[in-house]
Amino acid sequence: MDTLLEPFAYGFFRHAIWVAMLTGGLCGLVGTYVVLRGMSYIGHGLSHAIFGGAAAAFALNANFYAGAFIWGFVAAVLINGVSRRRTIGADAAIGVITSASFAIGIAIISVAGGFTRNFEAALFGNVLGVSLGDVIIVGVVAVITGMIVFLRYRPLLFTTFDPEVAEVSGVSTMWIDLILAMVLASTITVTMNVVGVMLIAAVLVIPPVIARLLTDSFHRMLWISVGTGALCGFLGVYLSYYLDWSSGATVVLTAAALFVVAYVVSALRNRRAMPDVGFAVH
Repeated sequence: MDTLLEPFAYGFFRHAIWVAMLTGGLCGLVGTYVVLRGMSYIGHGLSHAIFGGAAAAFALNANFYAGAFIWGFVAAVLINGVSRRRTIGADAAIGVITSASFAIGIAIISVAGGFTRNFEAALFGNVLGVSLGDVIIVGVVAVITGMIVFLRYRPLLFTTFDPEVAEVSGVSTMWIDLILAMVLASTITVTMNVVGVMLIAAVLVIPPVIARLLTDSFHRMLWISVGTGALCGFLGVYLSYYLDWSSGATVVLTAAALFVVAYVVSALRNRRAMPDVGFAVH
């Protein structure tokens, strides 16, 4: 028992566990809307765009997080604006805008130099290097995001499943898209030091996909996704301590393993009974 509890004796590990669980839960919450909107690629794309903003902030000696958030929010708004025109799809808009943003970040780093540990953490994650301040920042964003989802639950739900009808019914889908863009940019900005921009898309996508395999109810999917994300964060960091693996990679591999389990359970359940057609939004 002492061996199992050994990591919790260290302050840095306790911080790592808390921030990983908050990150997993937050990504599970936001990722539910991303997955159901068919924009799973946006997590991968925006993380690269935000890297460009972080690089620009570094070159200008500005706040790392402020630069990353502003750049990511602008990129998300541009993606929504381009995809709304229906001329090209959201995936193409994401590819063009975020690739350009990432390239700008690389160009800035090549000119400014000084590829610091902050950027290594941003790329690959370094959850064991987080401080109590990082835990608080992620916690604040998680609470604010939860409040937004709670207060705007029905407009977000309506816009996610049928944006055209929602617009006709009086829901300002443009405003809802801006809220989602702000939430997504905030989420990726405060969590990129945990799993890194290279892996953040997986944490945004895998928990909601697991939840979707286990339920046809949107309400239950939301809660299962949050719980699964938090569980992946806890198990991933805990295992990384003993395996001496990258914490971000271990979190993602844990999520992937849970996905396999959920897929098998879903397949066995569907084999025993005819699956329901459709998706309940209550």
